[in-house]
Amino acid sequence: MNQDFQLFREFLEKSSGIVLGDNKQYLVASRLNRLLEQQGISNLGELVRRIQASPRAGLREAVIDAMITNETLWFRDVYPFEVLKSKLIPEFIKDNPGQRLRIWSAACSSGQEPYSLSMSIDEFERSNLGQLRAGAQIVATDLSGSILNAAKSAEYDSLSVARGLSQERLARYFDQLAPGRWQVKAPIRSRVEFRALNLLDSYAMLGKFDIVFCRNVLIYFSADVKKDILRRMHGVLKPGGYLMLGASEALNGLPELFQMVQCSPGIVYRAR
Repeated sequence: MNQDFQLFREFLEKSSGIVLGDNKQYLVASRLNRLLEQQGISNLGELVRRIQASPRAGLREAVIDAMITNETLWFRDVYPFEVLKSKLIPEFIKDNPGQRLRIWSAACSSGQEPYSLSMSIDEFERSNLGQLRAGAQIVATDLSGSILNAAKSAEYDSLSVARGLSQERLARYFDQLAPGRWQVKAPIRSRVEFRALNLLDSYAMLGKFDIVFCRNVLIYFSADVKKDILRRMHGVLKPGGYLMLGASEALNGLPELFQMVQCSPGIVYRAR
């Protein structure tokens, strides 16, 4: 294996938890070639050495931004948002009368998931007037500063709004700023608070949550890192709170921390 590629793999895993396979050299090249040219850097080894020499120069963040897959869409897989409205919110109201619902959207990318959650909460409130009396807060986190800035703006182009968003929801929850440009309406944005967070770092500053959405991100981590993240997510879930993973992800192990709950369709994990 190329020594520079191995050095870069170790840097990326230590910095972000992302594990690259032996066959990912083409992927790395395709995502970093432009950045290397802009910086006048000839290879991956030189890139890592420059980051290590000047860790605060912004190059580290630019590399991680380029390597992160920010692939997302509205109401991804559909069922998690239906489960939220039909099961999780009603249970929360029954068990926690008068309290505010808190949801963490981990690795939120460009904002589609947390804003989909906020729209789902609005839809629940419209159908169940006065039940969620204290309202809800969604804390959305991501490693990438640039993608968080895009999420905070809540502005999306025609291609973005076409991915998973019905015309009814587009009309109800978005303002059209210009031809081909929309922004999420203020009441939906107001429930969402964006924060920068590396999932390898402490979650203590986030507080406690009733529900955690951590979908389609754990697949990028090693088994040990994944287990560590899940243990620490359990630590910020209130007893009886729920963890929602991606459709292709499963919680293998940790039966002492989580109970699997079948929702038909879909699975959620309840914190013991």
